[in-house]
Amino acid sequence: MSALFNFHSFLTVVLLMICTCTYLKMQFPTLLEQKTGFRGFFWKAARIGERLSPWVAVGCFTMGVSIIFF
Repeated sequence: MSALFNFHSFLTVVLLMICTCTYLKMQFPTLLEQKTGFRGFFWKAARIGERLSPWVAVGCFTMGVSIIFF
């Protein structure tokens, strides 16, 4: 089933995208400096990862546990 139609897979994809964008912004800041357009979407995901990092970490941990055990 596609990740767009399965809510559990959709949440996994969103969390991985937020974590990846945040990591890329920390390693290569000029890559995500545009705040508009196509790269602006990834800039916003990186901003969510920076500002809500404790909640994103809890979400990633919870998602990892649910994938392993369920």
